[in-house]
Amino acid sequence: MNLQDADRQMLADSLNECTLQTGQILYEPGDVINRCYFPCGPSVASFMVMLENGNAVETAMIGREGAVGGIVSNGQLPAFARTGILHGGPFYSIATSDLEQIKERSPSIGRLFARYADCLLAQVFQSVACNANHTIEQRAAKWLCAAVARTGRNEITMKQEQLASIMGVGRSYVSRIVGRFKEMGLITVRRGVIKVIDPTRLEGMACLCNSLVERHFETVLAGTYPGTGRAA
Repeated sequence: MNLQDADRQMLADSLNECTLQTGQILYEPGDVINRCYFPCGPSVASFMVMLENGNAVETAMIGREGAVGGIVSNGQLPAFARTGILHGGPFYSIATSDLEQIKERSPSIGRLFARYADCLLAQVFQSVACNANHTIEQRAAKWLCAAVARTGRNEITMKQEQLASIMGVGRSYVSRIVGRFKEMGLITVRRGVIKVIDPTRLEGMACLCNSLVERHFETVLAGTYPGTGRAA
């Protein structure tokens, strides 16, 4: 969906550039959301649901195809999930109050965000189905492929215990899977970094959930979703 120059300028006038760091928390559950953030380039954010045992399980990974913070609701409402920075880098941000005024002034921008809300919901739906039906191995491969696609880099700054927490499984499960991927020549691991060296084969190990979400994005917001396994 293409915006007119006037719509783009309206957004540009209210956007601010910023750099956010890996591990930075934007919102905790219950916080009032007063700014919306747009990842740029390799930057990646994620929504994480907090569980009673203290784990934070990821429900959606957001790269340059999307935004976090008040993009669905109208007005400043409390956050339900934790919003954190998975891969630091450049972002644009805008006050949610300014964004709501812009939506009211421009039906095209309002429709654009409504379409993205539909795509984000589809991603969450698919995540729920994936967690309930696919193996940890498939899910780990899917997650690594999605991270590579969004950052545009084959190296992911991620400890195995962080990956386990994000996936909502024990570290021992992830350690065995990472070990198997290493033996197969799909990845290499050094302290705090997982490097994907064969994204095409790794994608073959994954479930089809990334592809299904990408297909929906292409139908609703063509050209925005970063396809899997395409990093150089």
